[in-house]
Amino acid sequence: MTIDHVGFAVSPSKFESLVSWYITALAPLGYAKQMEFPGQAVGFGPSEGEAPFWIAAREEEKGVGMHLAFRAKDHETVDKFYEEAIKAGGTCNGKPGLRAQYHPNYYGAFVLDPVGNNVEVVDHTPKN
Repeated sequence: MTIDHVGFAVSPSKFESLVSWYITALAPLGYAKQMEFPGQAVGFGPSEGEAPFWIAAREEEKGVGMHLAFRAKDHETVDKFYEEAIKAGGTCNGKPGLRAQYHPNYYGAFVLDPVGNNVEVVDHTPKN
């Protein structure tokens, strides 16, 4: 498994100004805004459609902090991660399933770790 993408959440009042800062700060590295869910999240990356770094707007009571996504080899691995993470004391933040709003083959699960970080495991391959 490899890291698929990483990001963090900030309060909505700081979201737009922070996105603007990162647009400027990351330009010398070749990173630009590649994906956007207006007012909710922005993904940055080195080329079109590639967004390994994300910033999301989230109210503090829903958790601000880090988001870390690992890439799985198949859907079954995503399911197993979810089961084991919940058994180990994690909190559901999105059961395993397709997330077509990201792309048609995006199959992921989300669990908050014991200190509130959002950990995701995702598989991008089509299910036959």
